Amino acid sequence: MDFRKEIERRRTFGIISHPDAGKTTLTEKLLLFGGAIQEAGAVKSNKIKKGATSDFMEIERQRGISVSTSVLAFHYKDKKINILDTPGHKDFAEDTFRTLTAVDSVIVVIDVAKGVEEQTEKLVSVCRMRHIPIIVFINKLDREGKDAFDLMDEVEKKLGLSVTPLSFPIGMGYDFQGIYNIWEKNINLFSGDSRKNIEETIAISDLNHPDLDQLIGAAPASRLREELDLIQEVYPPFDRDAYLEGRLQPVFFGSALNNFGVRELLDCFIDIAPPPRPKESDTRVVDPQEGKMTGFVFKIHANMDPKHRDRLAFVKIVSGTFERNRPYIHVRQQKALKFSSPNAFFAEKKEVVDVSYAGDIVGLHDTGNFKIGDTLTEGEQLNFRGIPSFSPEHFRYINNADPLKAKQLEKGIDQLMDEGVAQLFTLEMNGRKVIGTVGALQYEVIQYRLEHEYGAKCTYENFPAYKACWVKADDPKNEEFKEFSRIKHKFLATDKFGQLVFLADSAFSVQMTQDKYPSVKLRFTSEEI
Repeated sequence: MDFRKEIERRRTFGIISHPDAGKTTLTEKLLLFGGAIQEAGAVKSNKIKKGATSDFMEIERQRGISVSTSVLAFHYKDKKINILDTPGHKDFAEDTFRTLTAVDSVIVVIDVAKGVEEQTEKLVSVCRMRHIPIIVFINKLDREGKDAFDLMDEVEKKLGLSVTPLSFPIGMGYDFQGIYNIWEKNINLFSGDSRKNIEETIAISDLNHPDLDQLIGAAPASRLREELDLIQEVYPPFDRDAYLEGRLQPVFFGSALNNFGVRELLDCFIDIAPPPRPKESDTRVVDPQEGKMTGFVFKIHANMDPKHRDRLAFVKIVSGTFERNRPYIHVRQQKALKFSSPNAFFAEKKEVVDVSYAGDIVGLHDTGNFKIGDTLTEGEQLNFRGIPSFSPEHFRYINNADPLKAKQLEKGIDQLMDEGVAQLFTLEMNGRKVIGTVGALQYEVIQYRLEHEYGAKCTYENFPAYKACWVKADDPKNEEFKEFSRIKHKFLATDKFGQLVFLADSAFSVQMTQDKYPSVKLRFTSEEI
């Protein structure tokens, strides 16, 4: 198969939602329907021994939440599908924001009872800003929840989307009987037996046929006909171009836990979702069909396999083909690198691949060359834009709780900071280490991983800072900068890359510093100077 056809058959997408909407469960069921796994796992259950495939870190299994994006690949109906299952919890949102730079489309999962929640609003606003095509999946229909029309209104108002349903529920909660698939014109009947992999599907091309009354009862059939008439009047017909441009969002209904409505979602998804899309760089727009390889690092993960202490850089291939043992230029470091064992992913399972195509996610073993946002090319000098970096909002001193494990602690902190989960600052006044994170739950994850992956123990103390401000002086030798350094000495630190950072204790302090020392520039995101 030629390389253009290989690129056309790829579908790389992210699954996003508020915590507990059923994102990871949906991922499991997509893998199940795709034939990639034989039995779906549970995100958190005492009865089911098998854990979710995408929640492979031990802490994820214990807490029942995703704390890190996982990558899963499988084949379905001649399409190569790459799923990026993202964390929903706001404390891990920066991992999700970065992942959204590597996807070509997204599926947003919404809980039928809770409707649109805060984290969903934030994530969808990022997708809309980047014109990423969105499919909405309204989940947990086997539970009592909001009316389907009310939910679609809420999605339109709160998320600023323009929706059109491609499936519709027959009843809800206790009265839930199944789904009418508007896209395929058939009915999927619900038995309520989650052990069944695939439910009964009956083709219904004519809704006025008496067979419908026999299948679901006269009253529900009459109500379904009325609702479908209303849909035709109120919602626009599906237009694939409008969907691809981010102007129209199809809606599906189902119950991921009961394998219900998932096959309909997957079948429609592979028909309408975009193949790899062009991406903007600092010099030009890069098209996936170009012959030369380009790609960028959107995630780094230490200890994918704790036995081997390996560190993997996740690279989204933007154009061309990535070949094993072929040299590529690391643009930031200006050096050629070869990779003898590039990995394809199935959560924590990995396999070495000889060739990967635009749209694929490749894991590269890294000895410390990469940081998030780095670009690989065949020689062209370009960098991909829009890989966000965040200013921490929580700050704590980190202390070594086991003096015999100082080296392990240092190595562990060093590697975990490279993942972008947190930032490390060393105070100039006394050399003490301060960790800054976007969410407070990150501290628990860092502590857990240091102990279980590196054998090091740590404790924390609060550090009174409001924001990290990266400092750039017009002239580091002038009197104004010297006075700033003297007055603010106990709040100055250096980050991992040796850049000067002002750990301001309040918004007032930031404002006063900017007013008093105009030649000292403060920025709220780190970039290498």
